[in-house]
Amino acid sequence: MITPTASETTIKELSELSERSGVARVHMLAWRDLDDPEAGGSEIHAHNVAALWAQAGIGVSHRTSFAPGHPAHSRRAGYDVNRKAGRYMVFPRSVAAEIAGRNGARDGLVEIWNGMPFMSPLWCRGPRMVWLHHVHGPMWKMSLPERLAQLGVVLEERVAPKFYRHSPIVTLSESSKRELVHELGFAAERVTVVAPGVDPLFSPGGAKRSEPTVLAVGRLVPVKDFPRLVGLMARVHEHVPDARLVIVGEGYERERIEALIEQLDATDYIHLAGRVDDATLLDLYRSAWVLASTSVREGWGMTLTEAAASGTPCVATRIAGHVDAASDGRSGLLAESDADLAAGLVRVLTDAELRARLESGALDRAAELTWEITAIETFRVLADDAVARQGRP
Repeated sequence: MITPTASETTIKELSELSERSGVARVHMLAWRDLDDPEAGGSEIHAHNVAALWAQAGIGVSHRTSFAPGHPAHSRRAGYDVNRKAGRYMVFPRSVAAEIAGRNGARDGLVEIWNGMPFMSPLWCRGPRMVWLHHVHGPMWKMSLPERLAQLGVVLEERVAPKFYRHSPIVTLSESSKRELVHELGFAAERVTVVAPGVDPLFSPGGAKRSEPTVLAVGRLVPVKDFPRLVGLMARVHEHVPDARLVIVGEGYERERIEALIEQLDATDYIHLAGRVDDATLLDLYRSAWVLASTSVREGWGMTLTEAAASGTPCVATRIAGHVDAASDGRSGLLAESDADLAAGLVRVLTDAELRARLESGALDRAAELTWEITAIETFRVLADDAVARQGRP
């Protein structure tokens, strides 16, 4: 991953927003850090935005939980990272530290609400905003025992939203905004959509593999539903015998996925690559014929746009986030049923004309997304909240 570089125009615009609003020091609260072994799109998003703000002279302090093998305090890409407490205690301890002022002075607060909220409306009286990428819904049952999952659903969907009614919310896609409005009851005017950018690392180049190759990238966790993709690939293989599937990523579902691959006698054409370095990932994105995602819930779909920037279209589930990250029929194909997903993969792998058209559309779609725009428009929400508060007791 390459940290994006702010242009002079971006630095100027961020600096003007900072000066106008008086927000020069920002505290960012998150449950997980970019260096965490389970870090995903949310952590990449937080890092890139914080790094671009820092390049414009805005002080950023990122408070998060412990990351194995990393110090409690460090400085990364121009901003401070404070890793204290575990997965669950990071919430009360971060709040206590903010209330006591142990994290230093701040002009604005960013709360990253990832399932469990920090409840900032109860204790933060200054400028603030909340990043809420999507409603977790079925993800609770996939990750926790039944009773804890039920508690999580009640907290996220019934209890916490009541306290955030007047909070400025930033989400990643129009489809996620509709979820927040219709499922959590937020007022539409309080929710701002700011799409994530695409890492400048990802770009077209090289040649496609000689054999039809499907690529999937993500953590091996239930929400990504890789077992479903493995089953779909078995269907695809019946129609495209030389097709291959490469899955990049690690997670606690690896053994389950490996067992399913063995059960389907698919070890010859499905490969679990594990974690790979940036150069290898870029090569895989470029050389694959299509990127597949059977994810159940997403705020966006970062792997779809990373593949698109590398010249590779997608076939993915038609869910909130995906319908914004991919342009159906232009940069990829979206479907709901297993039959339609499998048929979409077969079409892309066997129809060279369709594949070429989608590859061109994928590049066009990715070109519309930059992290500089994300950083500016996200900071604008915080700046506007600060201006609105000026003169209030």
